[in-house]
Amino acid sequence: MTTVSARSVALYDRVKRVIPPIEWPVFAGDVEAILDLKRQRNAVILAHNYQTPEIFHCVADIVGDSLALARKAMTVEADVIVLAGVHFMAETAKLLNPDKTVLIPDTRAGCSLADSITPEDVRLLRQRYPGVPIVTYVNTSAAVKAESDICCTSGNAKAVVEALGVPQVIMLPDEYLAQNIAAQTAVKIIAWKGHCEVHERFSPAEIRQLREDHPGVTVLAHPECPPEVVAEADFSGSTAAMSDYVGRQKPARVVLMTECSMSDNVAVDHPDVEFIRPCNLCPHMKRITLGNIREALEQNRHVVTIDAGIAGRARLAVERMLAI
Repeated sequence: MTTVSARSVALYDRVKRVIPPIEWPVFAGDVEAILDLKRQRNAVILAHNYQTPEIFHCVADIVGDSLALARKAMTVEADVIVLAGVHFMAETAKLLNPDKTVLIPDTRAGCSLADSITPEDVRLLRQRYPGVPIVTYVNTSAAVKAESDICCTSGNAKAVVEALGVPQVIMLPDEYLAQNIAAQTAVKIIAWKGHCEVHERFSPAEIRQLREDHPGVTVLAHPECPPEVVAEADFSGSTAAMSDYVGRQKPARVVLMTECSMSDNVAVDHPDVEFIRPCNLCPHMKRITLGNIREALEQNRHVVTIDAGIAGRARLAVERMLAI
């Protein structure tokens, strides 16, 4: 640790439970540079809960799930926003900050859900179900949002569906989220068959094995998991809701059925909780690194742009969600 500055040492102290000491000198140079670049460029970094701890806890200014990032993006006063997450999140930040520069460190940071549906698909759904409102998960492109009536996240989906005051809605693109919300409401939900490549891999058998291997473990599942996985869990909620559950309930031993880095990030704040880690990585989230965050700030890349004809309609769908 003698090769890094006092500032880096202080940051490492926060994440030392989840980052081995031998790894920190590899990160420290980029961390130092990013902190300086943020000041020079009047920039902020928004980081999703699935980012690795050296990003989430050491360089990010605003962290959270998709809903939290969308809400907080509206209050950002910086000139530059760097989105440490996937592309649809960067688009959402741009929708809510049309006059700011929004950067995505790697344009390949996509999403299997966003890729599962196109604007043409949404238009065909409208033809097939005339008059039925379309609720679109934020895990979609701006072009898909523009064809929708309102957006939702996993944290507010039930509230959004019920706020429309109609007997039936179309909910896309996550089939499992739609099914899990349908089990909680009297509103009939027509689902699309998109899946998250991280959450669809969890199974009830995996949870039963975890309970056998780790007696007394509390199982928290993301609502993008299949309904049979949610049924096996002790609690289901968004990444923010899972984090809140750990802080509120303080389970002695817990497993989060979601992306790997989420457990590391929550563990930093709860040293008294044992985290069991069934590790499903999101390859898209992991395209974001300290190195390319630094390059994004140094080289002003990659600037997120949205066609004006799409942006206005997409922004309206997001703002309707945030108003609920």
